[in-house]
Formats: sequence, C-alpha cells, structure tokens
Amino acid sequence: MFSVIIVPDGCRGPEEQYRLEPGHTLRFGRTAPAGNGLTISHPAVACAAGEITATGAFWILTNFSSDQTYIVENPEGAGEHIRVAPGRADAPVPFEFARVRLCAGESRPGCGFDVLAPRHDYLAPGASSAGGALLHGGGTDEAAVEGTLADGARGAEEWSFDPFPRPYPLDHTCHYFLVLTALCEASLRTGDAAAAPVPGVTELTERLRPVWPDATPAAVAWNIDYLRVKLRLRAPDDPEKVREALVRFALRFDLVQEEHLAVLEGQLV
Repeated sequence: MFSVIIVPDGCRGPEEQYRLEPGHTLRFGRTAPAGNGLTISHPAVACAAGEITATGAFWILTNFSSDQTYIVENPEGAGEHIRVAPGRADAPVPFEFARVRLCAGESRPGCGFDVLAPRHDYLAPGASSAGGALLHGGGTDEAAVEGTLADGARGAEEWSFDPFPRPYPLDHTCHYFLVLTALCEASLRTGDAAAAPVPGVTELTERLRPVWPDATPAAVAWNIDYLRVKLRLRAPDDPEKVREALVRFALRFDLVQEEHLAVLEGQLV
C-alpha cells in the first residue's frame, strides 16, 4: 500500500496526485523525468531539483540544488519546519502533513507542493507500575524490579506497552481528529448512532470554530477526504454517504469515544 501522497499545486483530484509505496521514489524539477516525475514550471526551480523517497511511516527528501535551501513546513505545527540545505541527501521528514517550499521568499502557489504521510503509526498506550525494567514478550524482570526497590528509587515506571501499532492510528492533535470527533458527537451524546443526524460541512465548520478559528468549509471537507484515505475507507463518492460511513467506522472500532469529546472544548485527550 502507498505510504506517501504528493499533491502538486493546482491538483484537481486524485488522478493528478502521486502515490508512492515504501521504497519508491519521485523526482521533481523544472524538467522532471517523463513518466515518473513531478514537473514544476516555476523559473526559480532547478531543472533537476530533488527527489522524494517513501518509507513505511515517513519520507525522505534529497535536495539536488547547489544553491537553494528547501523549507518543509508542518501546516499544523504552529510554525514548525525543517530546512534542507543544498546538496543534502536523505533528509527525513517526520510530518504527517507537509508543505515543501522550493523558492525562498515565494509563498504563492507554483513553487512547491504538499506531501501527505497517512501511515503514521502510534503505539497502543500501556499501563505503568513501579519498577524500571523494559518488558520483552510480556515477561517481568523481577530481579531488576527488586533491585530498584532495594535502592529506594522513587518514581520509576515499568515500561509496559504493546509494541504493535494501533490498527487505525490517529493523531489526536490534528485537525482531522477534530473533524472526526465533531462528526461523531451527536451519536456519542445520544447513544444512538442510527437515530443521530450526521452534521454537514457547514454545521461542522461552525461547531469547530471555537477550537479551530481558521476553519472553513473547504478545510473541513479536505480533512474528511483525508480521513477517507487514511482509514482506507471504501464508500461512495457522495459526500453525505462518506460522512455517514466515517461515523459508522469510527464508532465501530472505538476510534472516537465519549472521552474524546473534550477535544471539541480545546482539551487534549
């Protein structure tokens, strides 16, 4: 399955996106390779500008330019960004959402592209107890625990967690989780998913504005489309049916629970 989606400026649909499986690469530049490259026609972009390589949970960027520093921004990171110097090879990019800017001082569309990495994984939260030994295979290192207690150490916690990623990992700090929670809110509050109405995009936008002041119908709709991709949801193209399918899926697999409603009040859970 693909792990990285490259969205060129002016992209009009999925057919104009580039989807990379782990280990696959995409070169980009003003004269990108035919058939396997992203052409960026801005005059400030080098003919051979760079290369993206997909991995399982992140992607790496190589800068072919000899004089341009590329900026990779996290649109949801309050200014978080990384700089990829000229000639830098295999710079890892940890962001799930990224805007790649190829021209310094140029903020208009046409001199960059967006990259999505929907396969970010998160470990299932585990219980904690006194101790200090890392558990392997579910066992307990009693000697290490006894030794720690004998030394009078306080506040040590045992590393007890499930090493396997969640099947449907979601970042609770991202806008897409706000959108998914707002979609499920009525069903969670009434306790009856079948009877609760699924809000439309305009209603969602108004509901989210207190915690997401810049929310727009277009941004909310984009996040709904992204959730459909991230959760590998098969649903008709009808927007209403997509929203209904997301609610059913999220509630069925406990992706959104009543405790998560706190994010709609600005609290992280």
